[in-house]
Amino acid sequence: MRKMDRVLNNVKAVSMNEMQRSLYLPRFLPYRLTKLSGMISRSLAAKYSKMFDLTIPEWRIVALLGSNPGLTAREIAPLASLDKVSISRAVERLIKSGRLEKKTLEGDRRSAALFLTQAGQLTLAEIIPLAQDYENKLLAEFSPEEIEQLDNFLNRLDTKAEELQNC
Repeated sequence: MRKMDRVLNNVKAVSMNEMQRSLYLPRFLPYRLTKLSGMISRSLAAKYSKMFDLTIPEWRIVALLGSNPGLTAREIAPLASLDKVSISRAVERLIKSGRLEKKTLEGDRRSAALFLTQAGQLTLAEIIPLAQDYENKLLAEFSPEEIEQLDNFLNRLDTKAEELQNC
């Protein structure tokens, strides 16, 4: 039995009263989501770094621009859940690697629209089946109905978290 499984099994022995009086981290939803997200991100990052020499911010930008060409760095930030510094570094690396190009916007010389080059599009074409395979493996234990429910729950959590962020 894994250590985390033992910890989670101990939760069953803890009464709800005790859990309400303290913060039991292994059962705290924000912690669990952060931990899960980190594990998934690190796993994908290791694969994409090894195969394509891409960081997490870089592959997120490539994926976003694949379906939304012409976004600015400012528009990418909230969509990719990245800060301006991470985006700036990633954009510069992608330009240096020949996967991305900038086009200055006509009415706003301070902003630039970002586009995948042919090399960037080829990289994305190689990433897509790997990402889909990873997602399929991750969800393999769930029925189609459970996957739909999970998607619904995540959408609702996303909406509620946005509401709470603006309070």
